Amino acid sequence: MVTIKWLGHAAFEVSMSDRVILIDPFLKDNPKAAIKPDEIQRVDLVVVTHNHFDHFADVVEIAKKHGAKVVAVYETANAAAEQGVENTVGLNVGGTAKLDGLSITLTPAFHSCTSNPSGVVLSDGKVSVYHAGDTSLFGDMRLIGQLYKPRVALLPIGGFYTMGPLEAAVATALIKPKVVIPHHYGTFDAIKQDPEEFAKLVRRKAKGVKVVVLKPGESYEL
Repeated sequence: MVTIKWLGHAAFEVSMSDRVILIDPFLKDNPKAAIKPDEIQRVDLVVVTHNHFDHFADVVEIAKKHGAKVVAVYETANAAAEQGVENTVGLNVGGTAKLDGLSITLTPAFHSCTSNPSGVVLSDGKVSVYHAGDTSLFGDMRLIGQLYKPRVALLPIGGFYTMGPLEAAVATALIKPKVVIPHHYGTFDAIKQDPEEFAKLVRRKAKGVKVVVLKPGESYEL
């Protein structure tokens, strides 16, 4: 069983292959986060898509407390190591790390930051989950779908800093997951969106894909 819990903003907890993976934990200073860092019970891996504060903010504290590996683009992983994280894995876009029975592949993302942004595909060999990170729509999302065949795609819909609902619906059509879960919306005024509008657009642009709208703290199991 794979469980995907939305913690708010772009942060997810994915339980897969008896491992708990956090993606982009931004919890302490996020008023809409489901939990705070000190409430987390277990983490084995922390995956960071890029080094903006709303994705990297709680990485070091959580990784140090739980002895978790941090997986990210090389420079972002090095930044975590310089702040005291003992176990980091720095790879690059297009690379795959085999860790604890999982494959972790960094994919392209189009965004601004002081290190390369990325998305990530997590796979246990049976199920793949794609977190797009912060990104615009780009045509090679079709290749991500073809290569990694993600069962679930986690896509930003906030607009302004990332794709909005329309672009994310087109991204869904390119990727062709079974399920799409929207995120990176509603945290700040600039990224207010109605996820039900996204769901309507997916029904038009990517027929047959199930849209799962979660509230922070809610989970989806597959």
